[in-house]
Amino acid sequence: MKTIGLIGGMSWESSIEYYRIINETVRDKLGGLHSAKSVMVSVDFAEIETLQHAGAWDELTARMIDAARQVQAGGGDFVVICTNTMHKMADDVAAAIDIPLLHIADATAARIKARGLGAISLLGTRFTMEEDFYKGRLVNNHGLNVLIPDESERADVHRIIYDELVVGEILPESKARYVEIMQHLAARGAQGVILGCTEIGLLVGQDDIDIPVFDTTLIHAQVAVDYALGDYDI
Repeated sequence: MKTIGLIGGMSWESSIEYYRIINETVRDKLGGLHSAKSVMVSVDFAEIETLQHAGAWDELTARMIDAARQVQAGGGDFVVICTNTMHKMADDVAAAIDIPLLHIADATAARIKARGLGAISLLGTRFTMEEDFYKGRLVNNHGLNVLIPDESERADVHRIIYDELVVGEILPESKARYVEIMQHLAARGAQGVILGCTEIGLLVGQDDIDIPVFDTTLIHAQVAVDYALGDYDI
């Protein structure tokens, strides 16, 4: 079993989910008392969030590279960045280390294509929904048609993530708003929806909409185990 190297803390609410899912998946696959071999470097999300909204992406890239190098030095055999938004610098991080990086969008796209879907909606932070580092990878590398919410809906999706979900606040009115937005996207032709922020799965899931839901936290964590056990290629 390879040692899974995790960069967490963005936020720790979702990092807990990664750790839980990874170990549950190893137990399910191997049985008995088996658990995952892992190492985690966890950052202070208050600092990360401030730099994100200041547009200080060069500094954020340097911090992610430093965290990835710590993971490598700590014995990680590959890197898992436990957040969608910080995959904005995934290519730079991968180039700066000597171990593979398991990209969250690639793992998610594989699941979507396995279901035979071509048109997919994307929820996440503004950075993830609006910039090309994530959407473009899904379109250009995987041939998917990606739909995002309209401007007012994107504002609500982003606000709920940063004001509520990252601090563990789960409100019924926010859940209702997310469901409404997912329904609008389905009406526009989305065959499924990507929960493209690792906290969104704390708020909504498959029971809330009729189209397939792709929870990136769940998928990324499960595929990390597959790779650690030799059942997935990066």
